[in-house]
Amino acid sequence: MLYRVYKRVESFEIIAEPNRRAILSLLVSSQQSVGEIERQLRMPQPTVSKHLRVLREAGFVESTVDAQRRLYRLKPGPLQEVDMWLAQFRRFWSAHLDALERHLDRMESLDTNAKKNKQKKTRPKPRK
Repeated sequence: MLYRVYKRVESFEIIAEPNRRAILSLLVSSQQSVGEIERQLRMPQPTVSKHLRVLREAGFVESTVDAQRRLYRLKPGPLQEVDMWLAQFRRFWSAHLDALERHLDRMESLDTNAKKNKQKKTRPKPRK
């Protein structure tokens, strides 16, 4: 249990870094080489390599060698663990946001009814 908590904390520390999140976002759509990541993020190659090493060692990405370049792709495991942990908060916020939406709908309905009633009262009565 303690190991899983430690791994989760470590995962959050790793994805807390904005450049690593940007790299993960790029890898969602397809595997990429260091050079492709470097060009898309306009980040120096040593910086990209450093972040990829951290992501690889933590299990977020894996690499394969293709001719003279190394291709990186996402590994779902650590991200699934983060997602599972966040699910409890999604349920919490979802319930609260649903309640807020219902409240706002009621308020809008009351406001609409009040405007209709006000218009009825301010209209001149037809003359006979």
